[in-house]
Formats: sequence, C-alpha cells, structure tokens
Amino acid sequence: MDIRFGFTLEEPAITVPWDSSESDLQRLVGPSLRYVTTGYWTTRVEALGGLRCHLGFHFDKDRGLLEELEFFRDSYAEPQASFNEFQLHFERTFGTPTESEDGTEGFPSHRWIVSGVEIRHFVFDRFGPEEHMTVRRFFKGPP
Repeated sequence: MDIRFGFTLEEPAITVPWDSSESDLQRLVGPSLRYVTTGYWTTRVEALGGLRCHLGFHFDKDRGLLEELEFFRDSYAEPQASFNEFQLHFERTFGTPTESEDGTEGFPSHRWIVSGVEIRHFVFDRFGPEEHMTVRRFFKGPP
C-alpha cells in the first residue's frame, strides 16, 4: 500500500485516494457505505492483512476531501484484546511506531509518521475508556 496516495482495503477490494470527495467515496464503496453526518461516513471493512472492523471516513469541511480514517468496533468487551489486535495489524503494515509513551487507562499511546500521514493509537477516558485508531493525512498548502 502506498499510503501517500490513499488507503487500500481488502474488503471491499478498493483503494480510497486521499483526494476523494464524499461522492467519490459513495461510488467506490457502494451500498454498504452508511451516512452519519455531513463529512462523515462509515462501513465495515477488512484491511491490513485481515483486520475486520468498522472504518469511518472524515472529510475536511473546507476542502471537501478525505482527511482522516477512524478504525473502530461494535463492541469493546475485551479492551486489551482489541488494542492488541489493532496494534498488531498496524505494526505489521507500517512497522514500529515512530513514538510510544505511557498513555492513559493503562494503555500505551503510539504514533507513526509515515509518508505524509500520521497514525495514532491510544485510549482515553470519555465516559469510560475509549480506544482511538486513526490515520490522518497532512494537507499541504491553503485550501
């Protein structure tokens, strides 16, 4: 996967370019795509060597282009297992995190800087522990 240009999924078998608009995403993903609110869509995916989860697509409000991917699950009944599985798939794909530090809620916080994107994996307290796994594009220049 060349993360500089987009994110490749195994199921559906597509690459979503970073310069995708919301309508581009609808055409690429098809009927499984769920509209949440302006600038945010979700669908179930398989990616990164077999990781099955939900994927949220966040669009920049000024540019109208994809800016962030958010990986999440239906249930976090086993938070440590979830954290370990996400971490395993991201490390297999992107290597060892650029930075790691003690996080909150008993989990480490990891950050990768890879080819124009920032990947973050951490847990924070939001009405209880909440896991976040995101891939965010760095925009260059004005909108």
